Amino acid sequence: MARVARPQPQPRLSMRSYLDFEKPVAELESRIDELRSIAAGDGSDAIGEELTRLEVRAAKTLAELYASLNPWQKTLVARHPQRPHCLDYIAGLFTDFTPLSGDRLFGEDAAIVGGFARFRGSSVCVIGQEKGSDTESRLRHNFGMARPEGYRKAVRLMDLADRFGLPVISLVDTAGAFPGVDAEERGQAEAIARSTDKSLSLGVANVAVILGEGGSGGAIAIASCNRVIMLEHAIYTVASPEASASILWRDAAKAQEAATNMKITAQDLLKFGLIDVIVQEPLGGAHRDPTAAISAVGERIATALDAFGNMSPEALRDARANKFLAMGRKV
Repeated sequence: MARVARPQPQPRLSMRSYLDFEKPVAELESRIDELRSIAAGDGSDAIGEELTRLEVRAAKTLAELYASLNPWQKTLVARHPQRPHCLDYIAGLFTDFTPLSGDRLFGEDAAIVGGFARFRGSSVCVIGQEKGSDTESRLRHNFGMARPEGYRKAVRLMDLADRFGLPVISLVDTAGAFPGVDAEERGQAEAIARSTDKSLSLGVANVAVILGEGGSGGAIAIASCNRVIMLEHAIYTVASPEASASILWRDAAKAQEAATNMKITAQDLLKFGLIDVIVQEPLGGAHRDPTAAISAVGERIATALDAFGNMSPEALRDARANKFLAMGRKV
């Protein structure tokens, strides 16, 4: 058997990418970079004072922008090209990661990365969707959109975790399952359904983290867990705002309106009881300080696993079933 290549954290662009609504911050930070270049050769007090003033103003502007993001702006942040993805979290939180490949039925799907690792000294199973961070890796991972063999690989990994009593950690980041003809021909809906069923029936604790986008059944297939954690500026939805606008109004240009009406933000979903925990992101989003974001997620995962550590398989299944059955019911 060919040796499976060990996934590596994704390369990051050194130049910061700004979203449209971040234009005021982009202008200030551009001026700050210019002054820093000047200050490197001329350390005058006047330049230092102006630099400090602009840094304070830029931080205040960024804080004001991110304190009042609307759902569409959160969607843009969730999709930010420099946002840390699955492989970044695996590299930052786990040791001794051993990836497994293939579904033993058709082939390998690089959109879903999975294997076994150690999390803070304990053995775990990790399953995640990887979008990629440059053109080459995005094509290789199919932008995080899995085909049936990806979900069947996830089922295979969950079966192994269940057999050996290892908790499962799912890192969710996908616009949705791949909608291509080849995926449908190989049973996309059936594969998603079986992965969802396996997630719900596990006799070990499972924890899902919505890193960026949690799109439709492609996300729920590995996110039907005892605990669902969501980053502050992530989104979790039955369909993308663009797809929903096309269905409801036959006009994808109404995506912003759809995003607002669909209640897809972490704050709305926590209020409705569809997720359990929100992880606060660094100011300006996870892409501005990936190390801090990854560390914060690690703390939440550890807390969740500790809460389920002494529960029996039957108690874990019952808790998970009751959690999902209670969704949508009036208290």
